[in-house]
Amino acid sequence: MSGIDRVSDSPPLYESKSQQILEKETTVHDGKRRKGSTVTPELLAGEIFDERFEKTQRGLKSRHAQMIALGGTIGTGLFVGSGQTLARGGPAFILGSYIFIALLVYCVVTAITEVAAYLPTPGSSMNLYGYRYCSRTMGFALGWLYFYSLGILVPYEITAAGLVIGYWKAPVNIAVWITIMIIVIVGLNTLPVAFYGETEFWFASIKVFMMLGLLILSFILFWGGGPSRDRLGFRYWKNPGAANTYLAEGNLGRFLALLSTLVLSAFPFTFAPELLVVTGGEMQSPRRNLPIAARRYFYRLVFFYIGCTLAIGVICQSNDKALTSGGAGAGSSAFVVGIKNAGIPVLDSIINAGIIISAWSSGNSFLYISSRSLYSLALSGNAPSFFKACTKKGVPLRAVACSSLFTALAYLNCGTSGAVVFNWFVNLTNTSGFISWICCCIVYLRFRKARIAQNVTDLPFKSWMQPWGSWCAIVGFTFLSLINGFNVFWPQNWSASSFLTAYVGIPIFLAIYFGYMLFYARGDPWFHDPMEVDLHTGMDEVLAEETPQPVYDKWYKKARIVFE
Repeated sequence: MSGIDRVSDSPPLYESKSQQILEKETTVHDGKRRKGSTVTPELLAGEIFDERFEKTQRGLKSRHAQMIALGGTIGTGLFVGSGQTLARGGPAFILGSYIFIALLVYCVVTAITEVAAYLPTPGSSMNLYGYRYCSRTMGFALGWLYFYSLGILVPYEITAAGLVIGYWKAPVNIAVWITIMIIVIVGLNTLPVAFYGETEFWFASIKVFMMLGLLILSFILFWGGGPSRDRLGFRYWKNPGAANTYLAEGNLGRFLALLSTLVLSAFPFTFAPELLVVTGGEMQSPRRNLPIAARRYFYRLVFFYIGCTLAIGVICQSNDKALTSGGAGAGSSAFVVGIKNAGIPVLDSIINAGIIISAWSSGNSFLYISSRSLYSLALSGNAPSFFKACTKKGVPLRAVACSSLFTALAYLNCGTSGAVVFNWFVNLTNTSGFISWICCCIVYLRFRKARIAQNVTDLPFKSWMQPWGSWCAIVGFTFLSLINGFNVFWPQNWSASSFLTAYVGIPIFLAIYFGYMLFYARGDPWFHDPMEVDLHTGMDEVLAEETPQPVYDKWYKKARIVFE
């Protein structure tokens, strides 16, 4: 049997799609007679757990999951993009914006962890849970949103890494660096998930240690520990000031700067929570390890995101020419600018190398999520079954190959006009992130309604923030998606292309959603009836793979798990 093949030549489990949807017939499940379910146990058993195909394997260890949760998608959005955000709003606005966004993101994290930790099936993703707990339409639209949005973010990170290499003024065309990084990222995703987990563990470890080092350095510079013994304190909060203006003067300008800073601050968080859910499908003992990763996610938000924005407000002034003049690559990183201004030799190049690794790591994670989204779409019948196939090692190679096609977009940056087109694609993903988080919270609310209706109380994870946290996140991210491109309405910024790239993500998602509802899911309810939602199929398999929490009688035995 070839690496990707059917397990047997048995006939399909059903003849046509109509046989999968028993809209008016009676089904029996768990001893209860139910009517009208649009996602039946027969469908779940036939599609999501299709024994005719190899499936993904649980090759991610606990340490992989924890480190991926800490630093998996931290990339150029934080290390480089935060410089533009600082220049736009000033140190007070960027700090306040990151605190606000981090709070909303944590609401999403606690919601989706409750969903994913309950039934972390193979191929799990938020679109698969949307299909199962919300509606077929939600699963379809959310899955394709992840596929194309995350696919576009892969070449974005690859290109960013190539531009950062230009900091050293190497006499090599950026196309060469792009090619090298594409080969490595795609190659890593074609290996068994244990290799992905191992590389991400070390990539994320480097990012975490680098960020800790930057926080310590900023603290030292705050007290005047740099080469010049110049005590910075909160000097840059006073001059040029804690808050900038944007598009107008006075209080109106400061308000617009705050709105713009809120929108820009969301990008470094984009699709990071969803990575937790996707890893749950290939994680060892996910009902035990996912909640641990979610609880530690809070520290990632506080120490890394919020801590780093506080640090750059201390070491870099918001009107520095390297930021306001749009320096390329690492040249526009507030960390690199602050280190150079402090007169510390060599360290800027070390941080630059760390930024390249961060971009590389993020691209690796985004390709992983994009391919798994396509794989889960195929499992739920919303993409060709061609993409269900996995290798014997559990890699959905066909889905990885399809998602890898997006990496060719990175070469658009080799031409001036191509770079403009590529930026349009990137802007498309900003709105997609907001839409994803809104849909994640809706899926959680429907899951919660179903488990309450069916009196399901066996939850590995439950947060005190829910359900109110989900409602707050829905309101907050709806607001942010609507103001995403508010600056294009000012005469000096207006252009049809800017308006299109700022808001086109909304009509694209709505077209996918309502197009599927009209042509393929006509007659389906907006949401599954809470009593019809299947909260049980696959649970026996998941529980059988769970292992108890290991007990260590010595501290060094517990520490040894990091290297196992």
